[in-house]
Amino acid sequence: CGIFVTMNPGYAGRSELPENLKALLRPMSMMVPDISLIMEIMLFSEGFTTSKVLSKKTTTLYHLMMQQLSKQDHYDFGLRSVKSVLNAAGALKRADPDSPEEVILLRAIRDMNMPKFVSQDMPLFAALMADLFPGVEPPTVDYGALQQAIEDELTAAGLQLVPGVVRKCIQCYESKLTRHGNMLVGPSLGGKSTTWTILSKAMGRLNKDGVGEFQTVRPIVINPKAIPYANLYGEYDLQTFEWTDGVLAKVMRDVCMDEKLDEKWLLMDGPVDTLWIESMNTVLDDNRKLCLVSGEIIAMTSYMNMVFEVEDLAVAS
Repeated sequence: CGIFVTMNPGYAGRSELPENLKALLRPMSMMVPDISLIMEIMLFSEGFTTSKVLSKKTTTLYHLMMQQLSKQDHYDFGLRSVKSVLNAAGALKRADPDSPEEVILLRAIRDMNMPKFVSQDMPLFAALMADLFPGVEPPTVDYGALQQAIEDELTAAGLQLVPGVVRKCIQCYESKLTRHGNMLVGPSLGGKSTTWTILSKAMGRLNKDGVGEFQTVRPIVINPKAIPYANLYGEYDLQTFEWTDGVLAKVMRDVCMDEKLDEKWLLMDGPVDTLWIESMNTVLDDNRKLCLVSGEIIAMTSYMNMVFEVEDLAVAS
């Protein structure tokens, strides 16, 4: 609504406005969430007893990372990123309740953030963690069986055992444990396809050998930019009002109806832009549901993951 104030020439020397108009014209202040309090409550709910101190340290760490690390399109230090870290910390706390809480939280922060940092930001990130958590050293996780399977698959594919590739495969596996939607970001020939291919084959090898709780992976690759938007999700025919299924809708429905315990990875291999990724908001958040224009809602199962293979996130919302 607009407020129109007509000034009478007789009031030329009076600049004071009535109090009710002052209140309406006063700019509204933006509500900013108290991230420290949100972290404290979430840590309490995950079983941490020293959540007040840990929440302040984590808030300070994220604030410093936002200020001092390089500006990359795929960096995110908001509430969504914080929630993933705290969920991972809760899972580690339940798996090892006797371990010191600072070590558990620091390990979750390290495991959830290091995979997305570029190489020049790694030393600064390590220095910030050492300053805020002095004397606390997160343990090195031994992925002996998984690492050996990854190396065997690399050798079988005729590829060299580059430590960086093995490390990225393990980081992809760690990220997949706490997130149902993950993005592999990097330029062409950067190793994105190699990473998920070798990881899926390694998990299938471990499942066949009966090692751990690994499952066979069934990857399904779709290029979202190869077909029009209407053919991706589906559309109504304006002449007959008949609904035509899209490729993604049909694939997700078929995958969700599959009751096998195999892991299903739905890979979107193509640029991410606002033309098609906006319709996946409810898929990638905690709802885990694809909502179609027809009114149908397709819910993801616990054995289903979304993986995106993109060059950058420069034009993503």
